[in-house]
Amino acid sequence: MARDTTDNRPIENNNQLVEWIEAGCKPKNEWRIGTEHEKFGFYLKCNSPVPYEGPKGIKELLKRVQQISSWEAIVDDGNIIGLAAPDSGGAISLEPGGQFELSGAPLMTIHETCRESNAHLAMLKEISIDLGIGFLGVGGSPLWTFDETPRMPKNRYDIMRNYMPKVGSQGHDMMYRTATIQVNLDFESEADMRRKLQVSLKLQSMASTLFASSPFTEGKPNGLLSWRSEIWKDVDNQRGGYHPFMLNNDFGFEHYVDWALDIPMYFVIRDGKYHDCTHVTFRQFMNGALKGEVDDPVANIGDWTNHLSTLFPDVRLKRFLEMRGADGGPWRRICALSAFWVGILYDEDSLTAAEEYCGNWTPEMVNQLRDDVPKLGFNAEINDDKMLVHAKNVLSMSIAGLKTRDYENALGENEAIFLEPLRESIASGLTHADKLLQLYNGSWQGDVSKIFEEYAY
Repeated sequence: MARDTTDNRPIENNNQLVEWIEAGCKPKNEWRIGTEHEKFGFYLKCNSPVPYEGPKGIKELLKRVQQISSWEAIVDDGNIIGLAAPDSGGAISLEPGGQFELSGAPLMTIHETCRESNAHLAMLKEISIDLGIGFLGVGGSPLWTFDETPRMPKNRYDIMRNYMPKVGSQGHDMMYRTATIQVNLDFESEADMRRKLQVSLKLQSMASTLFASSPFTEGKPNGLLSWRSEIWKDVDNQRGGYHPFMLNNDFGFEHYVDWALDIPMYFVIRDGKYHDCTHVTFRQFMNGALKGEVDDPVANIGDWTNHLSTLFPDVRLKRFLEMRGADGGPWRRICALSAFWVGILYDEDSLTAAEEYCGNWTPEMVNQLRDDVPKLGFNAEINDDKMLVHAKNVLSMSIAGLKTRDYENALGENEAIFLEPLRESIASGLTHADKLLQLYNGSWQGDVSKIFEEYAY
């Protein structure tokens, strides 16, 4: 979850909002990779979730990370709720149920972003072992009920928790019992943004399949491969999920802004205090709807930035593009997600090939695929072929793109090495969730708690 910001420059017209996004355009030599991953903290002795308070809670963990890293504390109403790197742009934050998130710095290569993730996980392991805490990378909380799941003391989450039941049936589970891997990528122009967003929107269900890892809920199989993807079908469909207008031929910054303006807000921040604004859209806010309700009721750029961070489409547009379709997973898959999308979107030939490959996938077909993937995975179909066939073909495009980029590590290996977990899945025809279910029905003997032993970082 993004860190909330303040920028008091008043908004005078819609053009400023378009220009704010447009300012993200960068020449190719400045494109970077920002990898984010969330994981569930648990106590090693009993596999129970880690609360915020207490001598061995998340608050104490954050303080210890701060001591060893010298990162700056992010504080909300007196509570430390994250850490920010003073120079690199990286940050650590807490999701509503205590999911521990690294928002990586913008880096040039997958080798760098993988080293960053590995260093983060190694540091956490060193610090948390004394607290008896482990971390699990998976797409959905496999054991704990909603009531057993802790609550983090962030004001924006209080507002979200109260609002979610009004707009969907799965919002609380999304907030408290799911985890993801994401990658943030740059664009050169509005046209380049359009190409990348539309290709990645069509292929987002492929990422959901390749990274499916949430087949368990409350200690038993839930009948799905990606429970997390199923949840996103009914969280808040006005602000999240799949929006076919983004596939229109003329889609651009202004269309995204017009859509965002008519989405209800979550909050505004004034003098460090969060004000619930779920009763007004951002457009209404700009037209004076909060006069008499908050001090300084004039919309500013910080309000806009924060509002964009509360929109949850499958591919989110800010000053970069966020790929949001993947479940959380084991450490090898953190780097694999970034590699998958970089190989497709950061190489012109691969991007063109992917555009042509899914060019006749209609918005209706893409929506149907999105509906089918959580349960069917590689067996879901689009354009008369199963996802397994499409994934194999598109993965070859990603591999080619990474080879063309030709960024090598000290051993002379290019970034395509990070796609090995996906090659393995495709070769076996099994998603990670399928493999977890095989273990559950085999050596685990129906005991979901074994996942904490075998898949903790």
